[in-house]
Amino acid sequence: MRPEKQYLTKEYLARLNASPFFIVVNYKGLKVSQITELRKRLSKAGAEVHVVKNSIFRIAAKEAGVGDFDGVLGGQLAVVTGRRDISTAARVLKTYGAELDRLKIQFGYLDNQRLGQPEVMALADLPPLDVLRGSLLGLLAAPASTLVRLLNTPASRMARVLQARQDKLGGAPAPAPALAPAPA
Repeated sequence: MRPEKQYLTKEYLARLNASPFFIVVNYKGLKVSQITELRKRLSKAGAEVHVVKNSIFRIAAKEAGVGDFDGVLGGQLAVVTGRRDISTAARVLKTYGAELDRLKIQFGYLDNQRLGQPEVMALADLPPLDVLRGSLLGLLAAPASTLVRLLNTPASRMARVLQARQDKLGGAPAPAPALAPAPA
């Protein structure tokens, strides 16, 4: 292999190892301006897209241990990697692909597990990771707040009964019961 290709393979191997996910897309028919717009949108989502030669990507993926892509890679492919949330990057790809009708998601990997095109599209429909964390925290906190409310209910009912009794007796506060002196 030529030194230039070895350098590109090592660079892409480092990119794959640094990212918890990657998504392979077919960009056939896109203009340079459209790829540039996709790069801008993915950058806002914490991801980036790189056009890479299929043979170089195949070697880098094999060295990264994510699988063998013999016969799977073909055509004009680009790879999306990122350090954040896969669902945000997938949402950008899905939205932009719907606008152009040319960008096609092929497959992806998340933590060395292969995802088909339907799974990547399903991830695109998920809310962002921060929203999911907030929902989970709300679910975990709900039983505790319910328990506190249930524990406070008898005390608040007793207070209302005592207040009603006091109001019925004419509004004067009820005298406190006298404490008996302690036996000697």
